Amino acid sequence: MREAELYTRLPEERVRCELCAHHCLLKPGQSGICRVRENHSGRLFTAVADLVVATHVDPVEKKPFYHVLPASKSYSLAAPGCNFRCRHCQNYEISQVSRQRVPGFGAHRRPVELVREALAAGCRSLAYTYTEPTVYFELLSETALLAREQGLLNLMVSNGFLSPAARQRLYPLIDAANIDLKGWSDRFYRRVCSARSKQPVLDTIASFIDHGIWVEVTTLLIPGYNDDPAELKELARFLASLSPAIPWHVTGFFPTYRLTSVSPTPPETLNRARKIGLEAGLYYVFSGNRPGLGGEDTYCPGCATTLIRRYGFRVLENRVREGRCPDCGEPVAGIF
Repeated sequence: MREAELYTRLPEERVRCELCAHHCLLKPGQSGICRVRENHSGRLFTAVADLVVATHVDPVEKKPFYHVLPASKSYSLAAPGCNFRCRHCQNYEISQVSRQRVPGFGAHRRPVELVREALAAGCRSLAYTYTEPTVYFELLSETALLAREQGLLNLMVSNGFLSPAARQRLYPLIDAANIDLKGWSDRFYRRVCSARSKQPVLDTIASFIDHGIWVEVTTLLIPGYNDDPAELKELARFLASLSPAIPWHVTGFFPTYRLTSVSPTPPETLNRARKIGLEAGLYYVFSGNRPGLGGEDTYCPGCATTLIRRYGFRVLENRVREGRCPDCGEPVAGIF
C-alpha cells in the first residue's frame, strides 16, 4: 500500500478521491468503487501502485489501434481493479476483484522492469489495458515517464470515465488512447456499467483530441441493449463533429460474465453500424471480432483506394507512406 495521488482530505478523516468521475467520498476504512483505493485514517492509499496482474506482448491491432504503428508489437500490462461494473466484462477475473483479494493478487513489479521487458521483446509501445488504467494511475504515470525516455509510445485503453484532474495529468504522458464509448444512452451506462452518465466519457474523448492525443473509439454492440440505429447515429454524429478522422471500431459481443443469456451480435448489426458511421461522415469505421466480414481495411478518404489490408489482428498490406496515400497524396490520420 502507498499513499495515492489525486485526492482531497476533508474534515472527520474523510477523503474525496479525485481520480475518476465517480469522485468517491470515503470515510475511514472505506474503499472506492474501484476497490483498490482506500481511506486509512484520513489519507487515501492505493493497493496497486506496483501490483501487476497481467503482461503480454500483443499486436497493436488487438487493443484495438488500427492507425498507430500498424503491424507493430505492444507490451500490454494491467493491474487489478476497475471503476465500472460492466455486466459483460471480458476480463472480469482481474477487473472485478474484492478489496480483500487485491493485496495478494498479481506480482509486485517496478516500472523499470516493465520498460526493460518491452524493449527486449521488440515492442514499440506500452499499452495500459485489460482492466481500467485509471485505477492504477500511479503505476501508469511512473511507467509512462520511463517508457517515453526510451522512445516507446504510451497507449491507454480506457472506459474514459476520468476526472478533469486525471486528464490534466495524463495529457503529457499518453500518445494514443482507445476509449470505450459503451453506448449512447445514460440508461445503458447505469443499467450495464454502473456509471451515472456517459458525459465524462464524451469529455475525455474531446479533451484528449484537443490536447493532441491520438484517439480511436470502440463500441461493443450488445443486441437489445445499445444497438438501436437512432442512438448509433447520434453517437457517430458526435464523433464526426469532433473529427471525421476518428477511427470508430464497432465490435461484436459474445455472451460472458453476467450477460450469458444474450445472443452474439449478428454480422448484419455490425455492417449496419459501420454504414451509419460512414454516412455520418467518419472516414475510418471498422467492424471487429468478425475476421473477413469486410470492415477491417483502411481506405483513403481522398481517392477511396485500399491503404491497409487486415485480417483479424494481422496486417496483410500497408501502403501508407509517410502518413499519406501513395496514389493521391491525401494525409492519413494517425501515428505512422
